[in-house]
Amino acid sequence: MRAILVVNPQATSTTAGGRDVLAHALASQVKLDVVETDYRGHAMAVARSAARDGIDLVVAHGGDGTVNEVVNGLLADSDGDPARVGDVPMLGVVPGGSANVFARALGIAHDPVEATHQLLNAIENDRSRKVGLGIADGHWFTFNAGLGWDADVVGRVAKRRGKQTTAGLYLRAAVASHLRPPLGRPPLTVRIPGEEPTEVLTAFVSNTDPWSYLGDRPVHLNPESSFDTGLGLFALSGLGLPTVFKHVRQALLTKSDQRGRRLLRHDDLPMIRIDAAEPVNFQVDGDLVGQRKRVEFFSVPEALTVIV
Repeated sequence: MRAILVVNPQATSTTAGGRDVLAHALASQVKLDVVETDYRGHAMAVARSAARDGIDLVVAHGGDGTVNEVVNGLLADSDGDPARVGDVPMLGVVPGGSANVFARALGIAHDPVEATHQLLNAIENDRSRKVGLGIADGHWFTFNAGLGWDADVVGRVAKRRGKQTTAGLYLRAAVASHLRPPLGRPPLTVRIPGEEPTEVLTAFVSNTDPWSYLGDRPVHLNPESSFDTGLGLFALSGLGLPTVFKHVRQALLTKSDQRGRRLLRHDDLPMIRIDAAEPVNFQVDGDLVGQRKRVEFFSVPEALTVIV
């Protein structure tokens, strides 16, 4: 088996020593090349080349941003068309970030050493699974995407964080973005198959559960979402403090289905279209992509094979 290990040295919990241990362990089972990323988009370029060169496995060692880049590189030649997803290298993940949402949802250990043992065992026993992904405006996402408030938070955090990202930083960014939204709060129109259009102020799209983590605490918006189902939608038509507190509390304290008169929630959707009256922030897998007035989200079943 030919493999490439893609390491983001700037990720929260990656170290030179950990990289060397991981590389040495992998090299005992596969023919391995190691690449350290040194610019945004580097992991995507490496994964794209790996797919074109017929590499068998690409292992991402970093946070969710590194994993997202690798996934987008592996699937780059589909040009964002779900119908063109073909045979691509398998994906392996050794967490090295702060949240590691995708890895945790797959049952991969948060500790890089434990995750390395899991990966080696999976390779030795030829153990893998297919996962469904989401795609939005040509960007593949593994666990979530969104327009509005959550994307505002992501953008604010990106301007302030260093290597370490804390739950407190996200909380402060969430409060600041709620009180002073950088692009205002233009209405969003949500369109889903078989339903009348609905106007909301912010929209969260899930590809699995939890939607994300606040420190070690999972955030549950669509508990029925998984890599084997369609997309989950969680949207709010009001962002008054009582509404926000109610749903934040439910998201942090329970995995049960959320309810509320300001809530628009669906599970297992094949597609979602969202139109904005004015450009709003748009994020995928916790990275700000830019501003958009329209985004279509699609669920792509069994898009990728992951070694687990």
